[in-house]
Amino acid sequence: MRDDEVQMQSLAKPVPQRVLSIDVLRGITIAFMILVNDPGDWNHVYSQLDHALWNGFTCTDLVFPSFLFLVGASIIFSLQSRIARGESKQSLALHIFRRAAILFAIKMFLTAFPHFHWTHLRLYGVLTRIALCYLAAGLICLITQRARTLLAITAALLIGYWALMRFVPVPGFGVPTHAIPILDPDRNLAAWLDRAVSAFTERWFHTGRLYETTRDPEGLLSTLPAIATTLIGAITALWMRMKKEPVPSFVTERYPKAGFFSTVLVLTVSGVLWLATGMLWNQWFPINKNLWTSSYVLYAAGWSLLLLALFYYLIDIRHANQTKAGKWLLFPWQVFGSNAIFAFVFSNFIVELMLWIKVPSGDPANPKPITAWFWIYHNLFARHQSTELTSVAFGLAFVVFCFIPTWVLYRKHIFLKI
Repeated sequence: MRDDEVQMQSLAKPVPQRVLSIDVLRGITIAFMILVNDPGDWNHVYSQLDHALWNGFTCTDLVFPSFLFLVGASIIFSLQSRIARGESKQSLALHIFRRAAILFAIKMFLTAFPHFHWTHLRLYGVLTRIALCYLAAGLICLITQRARTLLAITAALLIGYWALMRFVPVPGFGVPTHAIPILDPDRNLAAWLDRAVSAFTERWFHTGRLYETTRDPEGLLSTLPAIATTLIGAITALWMRMKKEPVPSFVTERYPKAGFFSTVLVLTVSGVLWLATGMLWNQWFPINKNLWTSSYVLYAAGWSLLLLALFYYLIDIRHANQTKAGKWLLFPWQVFGSNAIFAFVFSNFIVELMLWIKVPSGDPANPKPITAWFWIYHNLFARHQSTELTSVAFGLAFVVFCFIPTWVLYRKHIFLKI
């Protein structure tokens, strides 16, 4: 077969269309990530806008897993689109490696900025976890897109992580539930491994620190169940892409949208089942965002599925985005979702910049310069008193500030792809 015939056949293959509800949900997630990461005053934060101290959960604890869930869904959409255009698996694998490496490089730049001191850089972090989960889930989905196989891998990751945290003795402390409590903050296998890796990098590379000194919420071992979160998103996208006849043909002939409603029903039922399973497992393996426990994965995935069902119904079935009110309500999230990584990286860069810039305090009793972040918050939002309300008002204003450049890119049809 000639090259031009191969090219024509690849162009003739249908390219999967985007699911707008995924973009909108991603936009809401990234906006919420910016909000909860950047309050005006960490001493005054509404409880649901802060992470649970240890076991348990708040609304904030559901944000990051929702983003990884959507990363998994996007992996399937991207791979299927590129494969339909005729790209080889080798080129796709190189693309996955390159994108993960760029995400990690951006993370290290933000960590080092503005002083660029090599020592005591934090290697872990949100972008590092996104990079690792994207890399692992992307390569797995490149090898196989069989939903049953991906589900088996997900189960192996979750059960295996539980077994490691439950039965493997923690060096120097003993076996969990026997010598030490299960999920003790510092005396658990994940924290021990984080300290060991940090000691190694500090010895040989003279850098590497942990977010909480003795442990890290985005540590190495807890990345395994985070990969499972990403794969659950991929499995969901695969199911949504399947050519299926969910209801009898005589029903679809009379009710053309019955198939769409069955999709919502399956997403909803799946979400409820994941929630129930996560809460049940919580009795023996507590829901814990810091350690990304298996029960936490299932519980968070349940909420992600329920939210996806809601937005799929509103946007892809009811077409609420085509109404006047719907356009105004959904447009900001569509903008954020179109350049989610840019919005998140931009927010982190501005925070680092504002903490670096020093300005006069204006207080004769305390003439020492203060950060631009502190000055703006206390002069524009908390002139009289810092409260939870003034703190969240500052966070909302910062979300709007980050929306502006993202909106400019959207208007110019510039969608930054790593």
